[in-house]
Amino acid sequence: MAPVAMLSTIPATEAPARPGCGGALDYSTPAAVPGAKRADLTDECQSYAYKKLQTLLSDSREILIDNDQGGYTIPAKGLYPYQWNWDSALVAMGWATLDEARAWEEMTKLFSAQWDDGMVSHIVFHKPSTTYFPGPEIWGSVEKPRKSTGITQPPVAAITVRNLFEQAVNKELALTKVRELFPKLLSWHRWFKTARDPENTGLVATLHPWESGMDNSPAWDEPLRNVPVDDIPPYVRADLTHVNSSMRPSQAEYDRFLTLVYRFRAVDYDCNQLYYLSPFRVTDLCTNSVLYRANLSLRWLAELLGELDVLPEIDGWLESTRAAFSSLYDPEAKMFKSKDQLTGKLLNASTSAGFLPLFARIATPTQAQELAGTLERWLSCVKYGIPSNDPESADFEALRYWRGPIWAIVNWMITDGLRAYGFDSLAQRVESDTYELLGSGIYEYYDPTDGKPAGGGSFSWTAAMCLAWLSKAVPSS
Repeated sequence: MAPVAMLSTIPATEAPARPGCGGALDYSTPAAVPGAKRADLTDECQSYAYKKLQTLLSDSREILIDNDQGGYTIPAKGLYPYQWNWDSALVAMGWATLDEARAWEEMTKLFSAQWDDGMVSHIVFHKPSTTYFPGPEIWGSVEKPRKSTGITQPPVAAITVRNLFEQAVNKELALTKVRELFPKLLSWHRWFKTARDPENTGLVATLHPWESGMDNSPAWDEPLRNVPVDDIPPYVRADLTHVNSSMRPSQAEYDRFLTLVYRFRAVDYDCNQLYYLSPFRVTDLCTNSVLYRANLSLRWLAELLGELDVLPEIDGWLESTRAAFSSLYDPEAKMFKSKDQLTGKLLNASTSAGFLPLFARIATPTQAQELAGTLERWLSCVKYGIPSNDPESADFEALRYWRGPIWAIVNWMITDGLRAYGFDSLAQRVESDTYELLGSGIYEYYDPTDGKPAGGGSFSWTAAMCLAWLSKAVPSS
């Protein structure tokens, strides 16, 4: 790749002025379109841009290699010392740009801990560690620690497996790995249907904020308030030794997180009981959007392998989800919202997950147009996008985990959806912002108001997005 007219060639000082909140973004001039040809750029500026990309790619490769624990990749040293579910699925896409066999190994290692009922846990405890809480002894006991957690995460894996196959140079290896992983993927998706949608609504339930992958999202404020804090054992949070408390979930949230864990543990994570006993039960937009897209990928993989007998089953899942999904759309807010299943009401918060139906390809054209308008409003309020929470909301916090910061993986999913619906200029804006942010370091997340990196450093899935997404999003001459 020889990126001459690349995203970073528009210096921040030359970027078009952004109107106040609520204003429209102007993409009518080349200066406003990231990646547009710039005849006025000097060779020196082009050279700087090229070097910047090469530095980002080199740093990203080093991060994956450094965080490799022998077949699986930790998100960040100290802060996250185990294998996380959707982290690994996304990281595998980054590995594929370096070593295809290693990318497949990441997926194989994740599914090595699959439960007998089909669930794939949100954390796999491959090696002991003292830097994370709650660890295996909390999910099990000191005498008999568990090898993985008793909850799951958004099922990115089928999307990744399709992506790895389509991008593969070694198709023989890829086909072998797809055959190996397909029954495991199918089992996990069946688990979602039976364990998390036993009433056959078409939308699966999330029973713990950690399952959403967006732990302290403002969307969970309302349903979490209805979770009584039990008399749980005293505990010390390890995360606060790595990251400032102002960037992490609050203590009140953690008390409820752990209350749910201990309640689930009391019934040994029996999936036939959890759906009915959990005081937290929501329809999470991220999980349901990812699952729908993953079911599309699973169907594609079934056709690839000639597993035609499962197509009616998968088609049934897709049809029921399509029929139910519009119930999550708030036409007044022009936004998709998560729902509290115990009250039947849409949750008030507008978060970045509300744009993920674009990634799923499940939004209608009218809904997509309105979502694009909502996103333009959000972007007019911040220097960089996409914030994880509506920047005009009273509960927006620019540096607190999922209450405001930008996450590269969410930006990837949303831009993928924007391009699928024809909003290329809007996608370019987000890609440009993401690329600019990564220039300040490859971190867990970023402040949308000033671009400050935050959370864990040398972060694996951010590095993976640089390798698998941004390096391709940067146009060459």
